[in-house]
Amino acid sequence: MNRLEPENVRLQDARLVVVISSRALFDLDESHRIFEQGGEDAYSRHQIEKEDEPLAPGVAFPLAKKLLALNSPETARVEVILISRNSADTGLRVFNSIRHHGLDITRAAFTRGESPYRYIGAFGAHLFLSADAGDVRKALEAGIAAATILPSATGQNTDGQLRIAFDGDAVLFSDESERIYAADGLDAFNRNEAEAKDQPLLGGPFRPFLAALHEIQSGYPANASPIRTALVTARGAPAHERVIRTLRSWGIRIDEALFLGGRDKGEFLKAFGADIFFDDQTRHCESAANHVAAGHVPFGVKNNT
Repeated sequence: MNRLEPENVRLQDARLVVVISSRALFDLDESHRIFEQGGEDAYSRHQIEKEDEPLAPGVAFPLAKKLLALNSPETARVEVILISRNSADTGLRVFNSIRHHGLDITRAAFTRGESPYRYIGAFGAHLFLSADAGDVRKALEAGIAAATILPSATGQNTDGQLRIAFDGDAVLFSDESERIYAADGLDAFNRNEAEAKDQPLLGGPFRPFLAALHEIQSGYPANASPIRTALVTARGAPAHERVIRTLRSWGIRIDEALFLGGRDKGEFLKAFGADIFFDDQTRHCESAANHVAAGHVPFGVKNNT
């Protein structure tokens, strides 16, 4: 799983499809502790006893809400689908919580303890978000953009615009250049990028998702889009040029590009107002999670893949 070169993406049925696990959408920490301490029977009793008590929003809840807000009575641009290791019986609390919070989610898969990742592709997902790192890895292996949601105490960005930030190498792009950095250091990396500035980078696991966002953005004037994207990368000059030329060759718009030259990303993501940030390195995700929601993408040389 070292290299990806996704094909150009067209939205199936003109919709962006995002699949989110119940533990990412809602705060199920208490329920998960009961499962770990008391097993499946104790967990089932707890969920059934509490099924009329709505679950509190989880880390991915604000993102899901903003994604669904892109829809209108005339046009359904986004579908959010729930997957869960709950049974249909214990999952009733999750559906009741969806109704309570007014989320327009109608499709779901409940797999009673089994990994639900096998249904992600069947739903036609462009993005999968989960608290389970194993399911995320399997989705990435199947060629689907996926990230493990990190715990975050940050509040919702109240700006009505959906703001999504991406790392570059091993997220939007392949890890081909990051492998040179890992093997030979920064100087070799910069030399390679300067020499290859006219050679587009291969696509990474999140290229199709960015392309799907770009397709939605293309239906709006540039100054009135409900979506804003940012590239937030540790790259600096001279490694910036290859990135810019790569995005140009893809025909994909990125609204903001921050070339930080190794600076910590957290404060910049807070300034951007990201609803979520995707990065392949755990340390960058943990820094980001102090300010915004963050998803770890376990792909590429930094993750031994």
